[in-house]
Amino acid sequence: MSNGTPILNASGCLDALTAPDVARSLDTFVTKTVTPLRREGNPPPRIAESRGWMLNSIGLQNPGIDDWCEGSLPRLHELGVPLWVSAGGFSAPDYALVCERLDEIDAVEAVELNLSCPNVDEAPETAAELVAAARRTTSKPLYAKLSPATPDIAEAARAVAAAGADGLSLVNTIRGVALDPKLLRPRLARGAGGLSGPALLPIALHCVDACARAVELPIVGMGGVTSGADALELVSVGATAVALGTVLFSDPFAAVRVRAELEAELAARRAASAAEIRGAARESVASRSPSAH
Repeated sequence: MSNGTPILNASGCLDALTAPDVARSLDTFVTKTVTPLRREGNPPPRIAESRGWMLNSIGLQNPGIDDWCEGSLPRLHELGVPLWVSAGGFSAPDYALVCERLDEIDAVEAVELNLSCPNVDEAPETAAELVAAARRTTSKPLYAKLSPATPDIAEAARAVAAAGADGLSLVNTIRGVALDPKLLRPRLARGAGGLSGPALLPIALHCVDACARAVELPIVGMGGVTSGADALELVSVGATAVALGTVLFSDPFAAVRVRAELEAELAARRAASAAEIRGAARESVASRSPSAH
């Protein structure tokens, strides 16, 4: 993190207990989403991929918060990597329950609220209501993970900030369908899945830009990052940290490479740190707008 931009993993894209050295290459490890009760997830097939994108329909498979705290948490803590927990559910009480349980655990530095998983039924409450419910049960930093499909993501950012969010994670996957070219049937058992990979980067850039203009909160930018140049673009629209997702499947130690490439990108621009670049894209747009002249 020598350039001031922490590198995280996107939730669900890395099993730290299977690949501990990969987890240690990160500045912070973000867990797969944990819900109040055990979930088996969606039926297979649950993954489809092609050049430029991947679809997944895992469905929040996890052992439930109690078993996770007893089984996985102690082993994750032993890795010595700062730990964020992704919390999920299907109602405001679900989020409140998970966050209340995590509030007791010193090893958990922050909670990322998965408010936008495209592969399960959504909670009836708004994102702001879910954040408010979580806020009432924990003093830990809360990062709201928002969907790029939100009609007005800037307004959603303002709403979750007012409800008590301490930061934003942008963005989650966006729903898509992939067809078998011969059978012309969906390749995923559930039909639709969450699209990730390089194709998501322009959408992530838009969402980070819009939210950075709307609120004064730290933003973890994610979606399609495969290089230091991609990370720099997210920083230039306002991200304060960058998370790697799909790239970790093909390049597990991408964090090391991306960090070095980001350093090189900054050096080429004679920037001492990412802070000097942060928001540069917004300033550039403002300077070209008619009202600026």
